[in-house]
Amino acid sequence: MYGRRVPKNHPRVEACGAVDELNGALGLARAAAGHDFVRDNLLAIQKDLVTLMGELAVAEEDLPRYSKDGYQLVTAELTKRIEQWIKEVESQNVSFKGWATPGATLNSAGLDVARTVCRRAERRVCDLQTAGLLHNAEIIVFLNRLSDLLWLMARWSETRKS
Repeated sequence: MYGRRVPKNHPRVEACGAVDELNGALGLARAAAGHDFVRDNLLAIQKDLVTLMGELAVAEEDLPRYSKDGYQLVTAELTKRIEQWIKEVESQNVSFKGWATPGATLNSAGLDVARTVCRRAERRVCDLQTAGLLHNAEIIVFLNRLSDLLWLMARWSETRKS
């Protein structure tokens, strides 16, 4: 962002690319979803990921300009919304014993792929943090909670008829 140049394998590019892959996986899961609850929440999450990717693309010294230009940053409020959805799914008595094997339904398989891509994105953002290039640790918290939500949504979807 703002004309900064870095190599293609820079930790910032790796993190942005992983989040972009996550957004694509969520789009596929949303397209395969058989329930409005899943479709609507995934679309909202995809919009939040645009905010997250934008922030990841900005070097720390450009953050004041980024904010001044009207772009949003990832906040605890975004994570709280994820946590509310987690509570909503958990309140519907979603439970699972043992390991879940992806593929019970097309929708749950899509959600499981998105979950694993989310975990990879979280690891890439952690790499950015390790390199001293992450200015907002809430991004890691958001991705961590998102992967939990995706696991729950997959199990929820397996218990519902499309």
